[in-house]
Amino acid sequence: MINSTQLSRLTSRFLPAVLLVSFLGGCMAPTPYASRIQGQQTGYTDLSLTQTRYRITFTGNSATPRETVEGYLLLRAAEVARAAGYNDFVFDTRNTKANTTYQATPGFEDPFYGNGGYGGYGRRSGFSFGTGFGFGRGGYGSGLGFGSGFGFPYDPNMDIVTRTNYEAYAEIVLLTPEQAAQETRALKVKEVIDRLGLQPAAKGRNAT
Repeated sequence: MINSTQLSRLTSRFLPAVLLVSFLGGCMAPTPYASRIQGQQTGYTDLSLTQTRYRITFTGNSATPRETVEGYLLLRAAEVARAAGYNDFVFDTRNTKANTTYQATPGFEDPFYGNGGYGGYGRRSGFSFGTGFGFGRGGYGSGLGFGSGFGFPYDPNMDIVTRTNYEAYAEIVLLTPEQAAQETRALKVKEVIDRLGLQPAAKGRNAT
């Protein structure tokens, strides 16, 4: 069975991440600890596979650190075990997947042709006019000339925005006291919830 020292190692990366994201500002808030509701892509889910086996997931948005996603998965697993009337559980499988997307945005606006900076072609044109007058041994002469040009030079100026969100997945097995005593990987429900349990204000509806 996992002791308090080992449990501390499991949660040591999660708690600083929770504290950090509480101070971060920006347009997108980290995904809160809450059930995934219909129409949303973030939050936790749990599904009973057998009487003692459950599938747990937690998906965060791009503002949610990996450590937070994995910590929320651990917390939900403990809550599921407690709701089923068990004091111990073990992870049978567990994995975290990173989903990365890329988005191109214009780096600048062409002052001569609007949004020429989208990474396509921009308009460039010019016009010149000149006169000349001079003297020579044979007399004098004058001239007039002009020229113009028009082209479509390639303009590669654009910004690439990278966003990564994490999805944690696990299957847990609920253990009787006798089974937990024989399982070195067993986790105590109460210890997990005491260490990772959130204040009521931290819970809420999801932000995708």
